[in-house]
Amino acid sequence: MAMTIETPLATAETAQPVRRRNYAGWLLGLALPVGLAVAWELLVWLGFSNGRLVPPPSRVFATVMELAKSGELTRHIGMTLYRVAMGFGLGVLAGTVFGAICGYWTLARRVLDPTLQALRAIPSIAWVPLFILWLGIFEQSKIVLIAVGVFFPIYLGLMGAIMTVDRKIVEVGRTFRLNGFEMIRRIMLPAVLPAYVVSLRAGLGLGWMFVVAAEFMGASEGLGFLLIDGQQLGKPAQIVAAIVIFAILGKFTDWLIELGTTPFLRWRDDFSRTAGAS
Repeated sequence: MAMTIETPLATAETAQPVRRRNYAGWLLGLALPVGLAVAWELLVWLGFSNGRLVPPPSRVFATVMELAKSGELTRHIGMTLYRVAMGFGLGVLAGTVFGAICGYWTLARRVLDPTLQALRAIPSIAWVPLFILWLGIFEQSKIVLIAVGVFFPIYLGLMGAIMTVDRKIVEVGRTFRLNGFEMIRRIMLPAVLPAYVVSLRAGLGLGWMFVVAAEFMGASEGLGFLLIDGQQLGKPAQIVAAIVIFAILGKFTDWLIELGTTPFLRWRDDFSRTAGAS
């Protein structure tokens, strides 16, 4: 039987097509938003729309540059990022703890899960007056509201992943007489990690949604404030600019999670690798 030896040169040659596919994937992902922006700019330029209510990309870009020159854009983005980071961290911590406990311990799941599922059905706006009453209109209430949005996807994703770990794999660990820590590290953690990463990304997406509701709570800084300010002053370009910045920041932070967790998931041999190679 012939044996193939993977040399550093071969590895580098193999990595080049992968990088090309990644670059092609980035360009393909940009094709739709860029194409829509160009099409709308052309429609306004040709006179099919006056661009008053839905401003063209050139006007939105000019608004962004104006905010950047005045220093307002950096201040608003920085405050929104701070709130999302703090709320995301708090929500991930609580969701991970409760998800692990309820997924691993049946009694805890029976006691806690019905209440948590009922709380999950409460709309985000319904929490606003209560948090304002409890915590005031300052940063604490905004961060806690974001954490509530992040908590439930993390909790559900981790609990569900633990409950669906293949029993045969656990039995193999017991056959090899792994202790509790080794069972978690070598059996449970690899089995749960892919679903946990997905729940992190879902939680981050809800964190970006909840920050808008949080910044409606009497905020004087943040991208949510730009939305309200644009509405009150009749500045649709500012509203669209804030929405676009939300989209860019949300995608960038999601990419950071994906990039940071990729090294821990290289062992997988699933459909995504086959699809990516085609």
